[in-house]
This record gives sequence, C-alpha cells and structure tokens, in this order.
Amino acid sequence: MPELPDLTVYLDHLDRRITGETLRGVRLASPFVLRTVSPTVDDVRGRVVTGVRRLAKQIVFELEGGFFVVIHLMIAGRLRWRGAARVAPKGGRHRNALAEFDFSSGTLLFTEASRKKRASLRLVEGEDGLAALDPGGLEIFATDLAGFAGRLRESRHTLKRTLTDQRIFAGIGNAYSDEILLHAGLSPFKRARDMKDDEAERLFDACRKTLAEWTEILRAEAGGRFPEKVTAFHAEMAAHGKYRQPCPVCGAPIQRIVHAENESNYCARCQTGGRVLADRSLSRLLKETWPRRIEELEGIEAGKQSAAGRQPSSRMTMPTTISTTPASSSAVERSRKKK
Repeated sequence: MPELPDLTVYLDHLDRRITGETLRGVRLASPFVLRTVSPTVDDVRGRVVTGVRRLAKQIVFELEGGFFVVIHLMIAGRLRWRGAARVAPKGGRHRNALAEFDFSSGTLLFTEASRKKRASLRLVEGEDGLAALDPGGLEIFATDLAGFAGRLRESRHTLKRTLTDQRIFAGIGNAYSDEILLHAGLSPFKRARDMKDDEAERLFDACRKTLAEWTEILRAEAGGRFPEKVTAFHAEMAAHGKYRQPCPVCGAPIQRIVHAENESNYCARCQTGGRVLADRSLSRLLKETWPRRIEELEGIEAGKQSAAGRQPSSRMTMPTTISTTPASSSAVERSRKKK
C-alpha cells in the first residue's frame, strides 16, 4: 500500500501536471469504484484543479467551486500518467484501469492490480464533506514530541498496530513501520501505552527521519518521470521484506510474523532483546522445538548447514540411465499400480 513517502512523490508530480489544468472528463470502468452519489461526475467535469493534497493515505484533487476528488489507493491501487500525445489503446480503456481522468495536459489512470477491488473514488463538496473522510490520525511532521507521545500513550494496541492505524497516526503503513521500529530499536509488539519517555523520543525521531529519508530516495528514483513502479519492497530497506536476510545493524537474520495480509519484520537482537517472537501458526506447530532466542535459531541454521555439508550429493550417486523428472516418476508409479 502506498504510504506517506510514496504519496508525497505522487503529489509532487501531480502538482506539476494537473494544478491549473481543467478536468475535462472522468471515465469509470466500473460504477462500483465510485463510492459517493452526490456530487456527480458531471458536477466536477470542466472544473480547474486548484491544488492537490494528502488526507491520511488518500490523494485529494482540489477543484474550483469547493469540489474535491478523493482517491484511496488501498493495497493494490496505483496511478499512471499518460501525456496528451499518448492515446488510449483500442477500446478506449487501459488495462486494470478503474477510472481515467482526462486533463488538458494528459490523462491520469487510476488502476488496481487486484480482484478484490478495494481502491475507491469519492467526490465531495465543501471542506466539511472532505473532513468527514479524515480518519483523524496525527501528522508526524505537524506535531512535536509531546503531541506524539501523548497520542502514542492513548493507544491500547501494540506499536506496530498503533503506527499503522490511520486514526492515530496518518500516512504510515506496514512497510515503513517495520523500518521505523528497527531504527528505533523497539519491538513491534511492545504496548504503546507502556512506552518510557526515552523510547517515545527514539520512536518520534525514527518516524521523522525514516519518512523524510525515504521521501528523498523515492524522489531521486523518479526524477522527472511520473512514478510508475510504486512498491512496498525496496532493495535498500533494512527490515521490510528482508526475512532471513542479515540485519544491517547487527547481522542477525531478520524475523517475520505474518497475520492475515500483513507482516511484521524485525530483528530479534536489535528489537526484542534476542527473543524470537512466536508466530501464531508456526510456533504452535513446532511447540517445544520452536526457538525462543536468536542464538538457538542461529544454532539450528548452523547445524543444518553442517549436515548439508556432510551429506554426499545425490547427483553423484544417481544412475545416469534413470530419469528423475516428475513425469517419469509418475509413470513408474502408475506402472506399479497396474501390476
């Protein structure tokens, strides 16, 4: 899901391309993407874009007359820009397009590469109507340490869930929360209301530093081109998507806990005092053999590597006249059954 750094770069490029331009038309691939009834598409058509902004994880186009176009990309939603000289493919629709916004400067495609179709479009009138779509999360760069710590301690949830809840903090999601917590040296499952003053300060500084640095990284990657490859996984990330890869701080393998469609990536040595946190499914399966400490896990991995080094290669002893492909194995099995 695009988060604050990704959305900020989107807004940079949208501001240059559509602010001051006329929204000539809105074409919907499906009526279900539009989640509001009033105002209508006809009400916003022909209006000049006066600015763009972010509302939590939503992108907002400000139109003359007090109208707003609000796009929520959710997990798989993305934006694509096609200049005025580029023509839509035969049939007038682009692949995966939920909606197409035609401006005097070009066309903005709102796409979603998912069958679940969670991304949404809303048209609202007036600042009050827009405020109703604000989940109320605190903006990290619009508060001080005291405000951050106060909001943090109001939460009854874990740090991971607190950081990603748009009603508490705005713009942070699954990916950057992993990076923030690693840099702060805090467990993703520590209770937010139990934070000490020095821990809250570390987390506040890590939030601002991580989000600012990644915004600049993504700006540099995009350059003058509209950002087309927006993803939650980057090679430069320290924790997110780095399961079993070495932590850049201490070298211990990054651990992962998966719950529903979200995952928490963390370093046991840097963040949890060496404890390997229990995965709900895998730890129950392994029971007593589940490693409790990073040292135990590293010992298991070392044992596997040592055992693998002592085992003779099966390829060296396999008779060369026997095929080992899946097809030939199935044929042998069918032959035995016939006999």
